[in-house]
Amino acid sequence: MTTTERGVPTETSTPVPPPVTPLTEPADGLPDVVATPSAFARVVEAFGNGSGPVAGDAERASGYRYGQATYLVQLRRAGAGTALVDPVAVPDLSPLGEAVGDAEFVLHAASQDLPGFAAHGLRPAKIFDTELAARLLGMERVGLAAVVAEVLGLGLAKEHSAVDWSTRPLPEDWLRYAALDVEVLVELRDRLAERLEAAGKAEWAAQEFEAVRTAPPPPPRVDPWRRTSGMHVLRNPRQVAAVRSLWLARDASARARDVSPGRVLPDRAIVAAAKAMPRTAGQLVTLQEFGGKGIKRRAAYWQRAIDEARALPESELPSVRGPRSDGPPPPRTWGDRDPEAARRLALSRELVTALSEELSVPVENLLQPDALRRLCWTPPAPASVDAVAEFLRGRGAREWQIGLLAEKLAGAFADAAAGRTPTEPSAGSPAESPGESPADPV
Repeated sequence: MTTTERGVPTETSTPVPPPVTPLTEPADGLPDVVATPSAFARVVEAFGNGSGPVAGDAERASGYRYGQATYLVQLRRAGAGTALVDPVAVPDLSPLGEAVGDAEFVLHAASQDLPGFAAHGLRPAKIFDTELAARLLGMERVGLAAVVAEVLGLGLAKEHSAVDWSTRPLPEDWLRYAALDVEVLVELRDRLAERLEAAGKAEWAAQEFEAVRTAPPPPPRVDPWRRTSGMHVLRNPRQVAAVRSLWLARDASARARDVSPGRVLPDRAIVAAAKAMPRTAGQLVTLQEFGGKGIKRRAAYWQRAIDEARALPESELPSVRGPRSDGPPPPRTWGDRDPEAARRLALSRELVTALSEELSVPVENLLQPDALRRLCWTPPAPASVDAVAEFLRGRGAREWQIGLLAEKLAGAFADAAAGRTPTEPSAGSPAESPGESPADPV
């Protein structure tokens, strides 16, 4: 509550954030793009002679090109300065990794950049992920600009984050933006490391960073065409087959042209065509979603995909629901199918949420929701602390997560077996007498 000049109380307004100093120019000036073997050799030598962590970042052309190829790599190290490397012109970055040895790489949202690094032979021996650190510290906003502003009081412009980084030559203002993204990463790392240490979360962070660094590539998606936005409105298997056929035709065209699939044909156009099931290209282009010149020009190609779906025998039509998952059923059905599993899940979610609030760590960073659902649906028998711990370990949980949760979850499962719900006290909970406080949790 605040007051006016006359002393009248008013509602307190949202706190004004501290002033932020904009970062507009790299401290050492804007370096030239490294696009030749000789220039890269000089970078390798400079970084090998540098000291301390290596700040790193990578830029892709998502939304413009097919796939997730890297089109610019930014690096900075004390004693070496900043390097902007064109990985199209210099595709083998492994000499840089050899030159810096086991130096730590500082990245923001490392899981996004590490695959691109690896594709060019750059595999850090150790990482510090500033986004993950911010999450573990309970920061509300974890984008790089937000974290830099909150921790360092510096402003990073992000207006070029979604541009087409495959453009050549790259505009100077884009390169300036890219250079500034690694300008203060090491300083940010040091401040966040201090906070993690003070919060008793340094070891948690170390385990998280290593899990990200060593994570295997994700397995290929089953039926990736089922992720077509808006197809949930289709209830006819023949229409679903048309979505699949159009999606596959689009993917083949996008791959051949090295263009983002959404630029070749939007999802909404696929769904509209599948819903209408036109019989001719002329009918197809009457759809509003097929009115663009580029799409009209290839109307015959898209119509062939629809015709292929129409010609499929009934036995080859895809199901509307999709392939059966190997995971548990939707939690909303648990109450009818397995009431005890529903109680396990409710109690487990309650304790994970409470622990999340207590530790200021997001729920998903305490334990992957899928792992929790699987554990609650098919728990080990008996659900001892060790058995729960082993189950979580098998689902990729880190030791710090297991140490915090295994005993609590085993207790929740025992409560669920006794028929208790989240609103009821656990077995053995001390009764509160008037004027008494419950015992502190151990």
